[in-house]
Amino acid sequence: MARKKQYNYFQTMELLAKNAHLAAEHLEQIVQTFNPETIEVDSEVVHQLEKENDQLIDELTNELYDAFITPIDREDILIISERLDNIIDGINAMTYLFQNLVITEIRPGADVFASHVNQAVKGVHYAILEFPKFKNSKKMKQLILEVNQIESEADLLYSSLKRELFSNEKDPIEIIKWKEIFDRFEKIVNECEISVDVIDGMIIKNT
Repeated sequence: MARKKQYNYFQTMELLAKNAHLAAEHLEQIVQTFNPETIEVDSEVVHQLEKENDQLIDELTNELYDAFITPIDREDILIISERLDNIIDGINAMTYLFQNLVITEIRPGADVFASHVNQAVKGVHYAILEFPKFKNSKKMKQLILEVNQIESEADLLYSSLKRELFSNEKDPIEIIKWKEIFDRFEKIVNECEISVDVIDGMIIKNT
């Protein structure tokens, strides 16, 4: 009887991170070339990537239930996978916000925030690629620091954009809409920082 092929948890985490990065790239493109007439179609790629990650999470969880040996603690695998899922869920929710809030044009600075999101998710992706060799990685610490730096820059941008919004926007509906959008941008970047901090903690725990 053929032995069941050993499940590659690191590979699944890499796919989760890759899809999140692809979604972040697409979100930045949506913001940079924003068109309210095509936002629904433009967002479809992100929706599909989010669905694919949901399937990967289900697959990984099922494997964990039956696994006898895992490369790192089961709980750690589940925690980092859920963090990666939170990132793409946030990006997916952002695309729906543009539709549901009936956004007709992008405010100045939103494109910069979308770029910060993309760079932060990229950093998480690269950190996950390094994760299987964390005991000997020479890049991991720098990748974690870079995501932390992006999060700090995003915090400053978030404060600046909200200050400008409340100071200069006269339409209360627009204020409500864009506060929610800026809050969502900030939450995604925060999730990226939490993800790399979790990775950092796991490295300390497993070395």
